[in-house]
Amino acid sequence: MSIKLEHVNYVYSPGTAYEIHALKDICLEIKDGEFIGLIGHTGSGKSTLVQHLNGLVKATDGRIFFHGEDIYGAGYDMRRLRSRVGLVFQYPEHQLFEADVLSDVCFGPRNQGLSREEAEEKAKKALAMVGLSEEFFHQSPFELSGGQKRRAAIAGVLAMEPEILVLDEPTAGLDPKGRDEILDQISALHREKGISIVLVSHSMEDVAKYVGRIIVMNQGEVLFDDIPEEVFRHYKELESVGLAAPQVTYIMHDLKDKGFSVDENATTLEAARDSILAALSGRRPDKH
Repeated sequence: MSIKLEHVNYVYSPGTAYEIHALKDICLEIKDGEFIGLIGHTGSGKSTLVQHLNGLVKATDGRIFFHGEDIYGAGYDMRRLRSRVGLVFQYPEHQLFEADVLSDVCFGPRNQGLSREEAEEKAKKALAMVGLSEEFFHQSPFELSGGQKRRAAIAGVLAMEPEILVLDEPTAGLDPKGRDEILDQISALHREKGISIVLVSHSMEDVAKYVGRIIVMNQGEVLFDDIPEEVFRHYKELESVGLAAPQVTYIMHDLKDKGFSVDENATTLEAARDSILAALSGRRPDKH
């Protein structure tokens, strides 16, 4: 077990005219090695939720445990928690501030008490993980492209060797090529390093392709929590809360309605392709 939330609530501006109940009785467990997609419309509570995972925001009430320890307990080391649960914000400019890329990525390890040499070693490994070569080490982070800034921000968190990596819309504003490169690298980190990943995203296609579990937030509550195929089976309910299934799911439902023996719950292009080929090669369309 990595992180467990028990009846977590969070209220913005309590007792004022601006009071907003952002999280309502959240009970979740994020296990070691999971790749989780967190989705929800704007204002659903997903960003507030992920900021609780490393103690950046404190719950109004409820308890959060990391490896069985109550993070709100007396004397709990929040600084250590934040190095073990790394959070990458939606806009990387918020996390980049040093004169050059290498120094920026070294900041976290140096704060962990490592020497300059040790920090640079970890920083260089992290930069390699996200595909930023040595030619970028001494550039200003503000001279990088949007995708490169995103990679540098992720490297700054990875350099602290977190057990859990939380990414809030890591591909926002990127072109399709940049988006795919970032997500492929995150997926590779999950496979090769066993890091738990929590990916906040608006892209149903991205979530369906990469994650093994989806948590759907709506009005501060967990609406669904299941594997992608089961979550997207409820596409009508998702539509009612401002979300949708991947486009391929709608295509498969249309084919099924026209009598083809396909898997209408396919959520990725690969699964849809295999199902359609099987239907075409093995059977004629069902007759109504």
